[in-house]
Order: sequence, then C-alpha cells, then structure tokens
Amino acid sequence: MQQVIEFISQHPVLVGLFFTLVVALIITERKKGGESITAQTLVRLVNKDNAVVIDLRDKNEFTGGHIAGAVSLPYTSYATRGDELSAYKDRPVVLVCKIGQHSSAIGSKLIKAGFTDIKRLSGGMTEWVGAGLPIVK
Repeated sequence: MQQVIEFISQHPVLVGLFFTLVVALIITERKKGGESITAQTLVRLVNKDNAVVIDLRDKNEFTGGHIAGAVSLPYTSYATRGDELSAYKDRPVVLVCKIGQHSSAIGSKLIKAGFTDIKRLSGGMTEWVGAGLPIVK
C-alpha cells in the first residue's frame, strides 16, 4: 500500500490521466448500447412517443411481472428472434432487463442493425419495482 501512495505522489499527472481515460472509456461503453433513462422518462416515452418496451429477462421472470405492453424477448433468444424487432425500427425502443447489465449489449446490436432511437432503463426492472411503478402479471 505504501508503494501505491508513493507512486501516486510521484506521478500525479500520470495517475490523473489514467483515471480520466477510465472514466472516458466507461462513458463511451455505456453510450454504445443507447441512452440510459429513468423509469419516469420511460413512462413519458411510452405515453407520448409510442415507445415500445422490450423485456430481455427470461420467460419466468417476465411472467412473474413486467411493464404493461412490454414485448418479451429473452436475452438468450436474441440471436434467433432478434429479427422480430424490425417491426419497431421506426419507434423509440426501450430495453429492460433485470438490473441493466444485458440491455447495453442488445442495444449495441440493435444500433448496428439500423435502429436509431434505442434507450435502456437504468437499473432495469429492479429500479422500476423499487420506484413503486405498476407491473402486469
């Protein structure tokens, strides 16, 4: 630990540059899968802009409770069923998973497939339920 502190004190510019690059990498990677939005923004997008919600959780989690009107497309099924989403290419698409880890990967694939308005629910269904918003079973 002493060596780490000594290195930081002797190379503040190098350490600052390293942390700046790490933050830039994180921001870039997060944006690749679409913009991260809050649950309240999702509600507004669905009500005003006719956004479609794609639920990436497995079938059991989906039937246990999902956002009203959500389309179920499990993350593991994207390779075989991803073309089903082409019907939504001209609408805003909001990707939802359990805690937000899978939506970025699928978002990147959809952007490469030509989708232009991809968003991800920050915190996934965990955030939705935590905010006390309704689910359909």
